[in-house]
Amino acid sequence: MFLGIDLGTSGVKAVLVDGEQRVVGQATAPLTVHRPHPLWSEQDPADWWAATNAAVTALRDAHPAAMAGVRGVGLSGQMHGATLLDGRDRVLRPCILWNDGRSGAECAELEMLAPDLRAVTGNPAMPGFTAPKLLWVARHEPEIFAATRRVLLPKDWLRLRMTGEAVSEMSDSAGTLWLDVGRRAWSGAMLEATGLSEAHMPALVEGSDPGGTLLPEVAAAWGIAGRPVVAGGGGDNAAGAVGAGVVAPGTAFLSLGTSGVLFVSDDGFHPNPAQGVHAFCHALPGRWHRMSVILSAAASLTFAAAVTGAGGEAALLEEVEREDPDIGGLVFLPYLSGERTPHNDPQAKGVWFGMTHATTRAALGRAVLEGVAFALADGKEALEEAGTRFGTLRVIGGGARSALWGRILAAALDAPLAYPAAAEVGPAFGAARLARLAVTGEEPEAVCTPLPVSRVIEPDPELAAAMAHRRRLYRGLYGALKDSFAMAGEGLGT
Repeated sequence: MFLGIDLGTSGVKAVLVDGEQRVVGQATAPLTVHRPHPLWSEQDPADWWAATNAAVTALRDAHPAAMAGVRGVGLSGQMHGATLLDGRDRVLRPCILWNDGRSGAECAELEMLAPDLRAVTGNPAMPGFTAPKLLWVARHEPEIFAATRRVLLPKDWLRLRMTGEAVSEMSDSAGTLWLDVGRRAWSGAMLEATGLSEAHMPALVEGSDPGGTLLPEVAAAWGIAGRPVVAGGGGDNAAGAVGAGVVAPGTAFLSLGTSGVLFVSDDGFHPNPAQGVHAFCHALPGRWHRMSVILSAAASLTFAAAVTGAGGEAALLEEVEREDPDIGGLVFLPYLSGERTPHNDPQAKGVWFGMTHATTRAALGRAVLEGVAFALADGKEALEEAGTRFGTLRVIGGGARSALWGRILAAALDAPLAYPAAAEVGPAFGAARLARLAVTGEEPEAVCTPLPVSRVIEPDPELAAAMAHRRRLYRGLYGALKDSFAMAGEGLGT
């Protein structure tokens, strides 16, 4: 039996997987994001630990015999977060998250301090990454920076609580801008550019290798007999790829979580930072990946449901599908937390454009679904400009439950979408697979096989034609509003 834990932005998911790769049980505990100032996005690591314990103990109570037999634990998590610890491993401030946009000025500074940044890391400096956050802390919270003795990514802080070991792995660490992604090792030059050294960093392992052993008191509290191995694990997208079986070069998936990701597996390091495409290590040895990222995918739907009083995302989706609104020129820009691919613009803002007295809640919801699809299509084009060729896309994440959204996405992306039977389990299932590999030493290809597909949505040319005018409006709006976004940010003191 193997336990996978995924520390997401909106919650912690835990899954139990047996030796036949069947999901025996799963549980989720919610998390809240704190936004005390414009562009800020933070969480208290203590809340991660409370949510992890809540999810795992729910599994323990529902499946005591299965939990007792857990042989390995795998970790997945939201990437890029800066968890700062003092010399006694005490948290110094709330974690600055992946969708925090405060460090735009520090990104420009980092590019000047480290002119080889893009060649070494495979990425441009973006506010979401970890390294610019540390420059921001050094400038605005110097006493915190001076006290910092260790920097951990979110899932690796969980590992510290679970094992007492400060360990990370390649896929998550590649998103810090401190890793030499081609060499799969910390870059002394990149660390020095942010006033840090390798002494501030955790040890590195591959995602399918052991990365610690569960502490006796944690194992006992979780109802686990013995002390299972804790695998290196993976950043959420790499772990999601392992779970979906996207490990062979050229295979790809679409993730519809809080953020939206198009991910393609590579057998080498092939960066394209000019288009805002990320090039990272995969969670398996000798593999890399590229991906385009939008910061607000399902988060846009959550926002729309709340602001329109729809009673939740599912209720809004039902209303949109039931009314099938003719939305005319109504367009939504999903830049609620700024944007990465292809704009790399933390000042970008969310916009509903084209509203009239006749605009309905269903029309607003439909525009959100299309706007996210258009943003992902922008990312697909950026990947294609770098030479990527897409076939069928496997779909994972909570947004994968909506067939309506699937039809819109398939039309906008002009690609078939394949839905695995357990698409919503995603990174937690991949973490469980990595746990198995760390315990058994099996070949990754033997374990990380594609999940059975429950349905395929083919692109609808008529729907694509119906959305074409709104896609053109969408593409023009960002350019028309870019300067206004910057002015709005100045007005907020950002």
